[in-house]
Amino acid sequence: MDGTDPALVARAQAGDHDAFGLLVERHSRAVFRVAYRLTGHEQDAEDVVQETFLRAFRQIGTFESRSNVATWLYRIAFNCAHDALRRRPLAARHDSIDAATAEGLQREIQDHAPGRDPHRRLESSEISRRVRDGLGELTELERAAFVLRHFEGQSIADIGQALGLQTSATKHSIFRAVQKMRRAVEPLMGTQA
Repeated sequence: MDGTDPALVARAQAGDHDAFGLLVERHSRAVFRVAYRLTGHEQDAEDVVQETFLRAFRQIGTFESRSNVATWLYRIAFNCAHDALRRRPLAARHDSIDAATAEGLQREIQDHAPGRDPHRRLESSEISRRVRDGLGELTELERAAFVLRHFEGQSIADIGQALGLQTSATKHSIFRAVQKMRRAVEPLMGTQA
């Protein structure tokens, strides 16, 4: 039996609940990673994953086979995360940056810093603080585009489809996010030379 995403979707559209369960198993970790990086809280991310697959199950009949299943699920997850963030009090929305995202960016900064001296590492708390501050400056759309591009390795086309953006708007969102992140960590880059 064909276990590809399109085959599983076709079986799920025909009423095969086990096929949909296989899609959930295959994609739930990636959806969780994205949801966690967008919401910054494990419980919210778990709720987003659950709501994402509930919506996907309800909408499986509308899925078009020419689309990528992961991209479709990211789009649903983005909408669910947006809804979750909107329900939060305004003060809590700004503090939604997770440590995993900050630590991942911190490693990238340290590994790719020009003139990096292995004996002189930056104090991790300062890097984490600046990365969290930088991520906090991103809009939800910028953060989603940044996470999908730099953490999930999605193509510009897939990100645009997941976020409902044209190619130029997708590139612009990623560019703005990268610029904001650079400004946030730029003072640290000069101290590593």
